[in-house]
Amino acid sequence: MTANPVLSSLYQHSVADYWNAEQNPVNLRLGEVDGIYHHHYGIGEVDWSVLDGPEETRQERIVAELHRLESAQAQVLIGHLGDLRPHHRVMDAGCGRGGSSLLVNMRHDCYVDGVSISESQVSFANERAKERGVDDKVRFHFRNMLDTGFEAGSYQAIWNNESTMYVELSLLFAAHARLLARGGRYVTITGCYNDAYGLPSRAISQINAHYICDIHSRSTYFKEMAANRLVPISVIDLTAVTIPYWELRAKTQLATGIEEAFLDAYRNGSFQYLLIAADRV
Repeated sequence: MTANPVLSSLYQHSVADYWNAEQNPVNLRLGEVDGIYHHHYGIGEVDWSVLDGPEETRQERIVAELHRLESAQAQVLIGHLGDLRPHHRVMDAGCGRGGSSLLVNMRHDCYVDGVSISESQVSFANERAKERGVDDKVRFHFRNMLDTGFEAGSYQAIWNNESTMYVELSLLFAAHARLLARGGRYVTITGCYNDAYGLPSRAISQINAHYICDIHSRSTYFKEMAANRLVPISVIDLTAVTIPYWELRAKTQLATGIEEAFLDAYRNGSFQYLLIAADRV
C-alpha cells in the first residue's frame, strides 16, 4: 500500500474506497434537480400527493420532494452558523459532493473550504463550484478533517453534516477547536444512539454495517465538546421531523434497503437525530 498522508489508517482507506466508488441514485438523482448534491437526510412534513397523479411522472415528483426535504435540513443547519460576513472563512468537515458548502456561500457570500477523504467527491464538488462561478470563494480539498493543515484560529464557523460517525470525537473536536476563532461557531447534525436506551440497538448495528461507520452515543458528543472548549448554545431533537422523510424514501425506487433500520431505531427510541450548535470559548 502506498503511504498517503491524508489517510492515516486502514479504516480510513476503507471509508475512502466506499465513497470514491459510491454512485447511489438517492444522492445523484436528487442533486440533478438543481445542481446541489447533498449527502445527508431530510426533515419536514412530506407532500404525500407526490405518490398520486400520473405514473409516468411519479418518480420525478418523488425525487423533487426528497431533494426539497434534504435542502430544508441543510438550511436549518446553516441557520445556526451565526452571523457570517463575506470576509469570514468557514469549513465543511466531511463535505461530500459539496451541497451544503455551496448553500452557505449562496446565503452569506463567505469563503468556504470543504474537506473530504474521498478524492472523487472533492473533484466532483470543485466542478460544481466552477460551474456556478464561485470557485474563487468555495474550494474543496482532499484532506483529513482530523488534520487539515489549515491555520489555527482562522475559521468563524465549522460544521459536520452527518459525518462525525466516521471519526473519534475526541480527535475531531480537538481539531475543530484549534481551527475556530474564539467565539466561533460549531454545528453538527448527526444521528446518535440514546444512552437512556442502553447499548446500541440491532438497527443501529445494521446502519453501522451499511455505511462502514460507528455511531456515537449522545453523551459522548457533550463530553468531548466540554473537553475541547466547545460550549453548546442550542440542542434540537430533529428525530420526529426526519421520520416522514424516511417513510417517503422507503416507498420509492430510490430505497437502498436501510430505510427500515432507520425507522425502527427512531421509533423504538434507540436512535436520535440531533442538531447541536456550540461556541468555541
